[in-house]
Amino acid sequence: MGKGFLHRLAEEPFPRQNLRMAGRECYHCKQWVERGEEHECWTTTEAALTQDLSEDLRDAWERLRETVVSFGDQRIYASHKSIMFSRKHCYFFVRPKKSFLELCVFLGRMVQASQVRRVHPASKSKLVHVVHVRHRDEVEAPITDWLQEAYHLSDGELRADAKPRRKPNKKAAARRPGNLSRSKRR
Repeated sequence: MGKGFLHRLAEEPFPRQNLRMAGRECYHCKQWVERGEEHECWTTTEAALTQDLSEDLRDAWERLRETVVSFGDQRIYASHKSIMFSRKHCYFFVRPKKSFLELCVFLGRMVQASQVRRVHPASKSKLVHVVHVRHRDEVEAPITDWLQEAYHLSDGELRADAKPRRKPNKKAAARRPGNLSRSKRR
C-alpha cells in the first residue's frame, strides 16, 4: 500500500505555509505589521488628522476649534477619520478632507441655508446637517450659531417649541386622588 493522505501530512505538517513570511499587511491601513508587533490602525489623533491640511484649512480648523471650545465643557477626540465633539452625546464632528473641512452638525430641526450641503435623518429627533468649510472667514454666524444650538441640544436641553416626548397617560391621570372618574360622579 502506498503512502496515503495521512502519511503525507505526517511528513509535511504545513506544506503550503510560507515559513519565511515574518508579518502581514493590515487590511485597513495597508501598513506592514511584523509578527508579534501590536498594531491598532483605528486609533488616531487630532494632530494626525490635521497635519496635511493646507494653510487656509488649518486656520479654519484652529478657528473652528477655538470657537467650539469657548462653548463650555466637552470632550474632543479623534475617531477613525473624524474629530468628534461631545457633551453627553456627540453634537458634531469634523472630517478633514483635502480641500475642505466637512462638518456634520446634529440639530433637532431642519436648517435651510446655502452653507448646508445635505441633510440626513440621524435619529427620530435629530437631523445631521453637512456643511463644507474652505476658509477661516466661513467660521462665523450662522455656522457658529448652529454649532452652539447643537451643543445645547446634546446635553438634553430642548428647544422652546419642541413637543414633549411622551403623551400624558389619561388612565393614570384619572386614577389620581382628586380626579373623579365617570362612575363615581353619578
